[in-house]
Amino acid sequence: MRSLWQQIVTRENMFALGLALLIVGLVIVTTDSAPQWIYQGF
Repeated sequence: MRSLWQQIVTRENMFALGLALLIVGLVIVTTDSAPQWIYQGF
């Protein structure tokens, strides 16, 4: 079980996971605040 965990948690996988979380976070933040700045001019 320990060796399987070490195979999963590598530097590349952590980088990919962090990048995916960053993209998901950006999508959530932008979709959450999108109506506010889109409809401000109207």
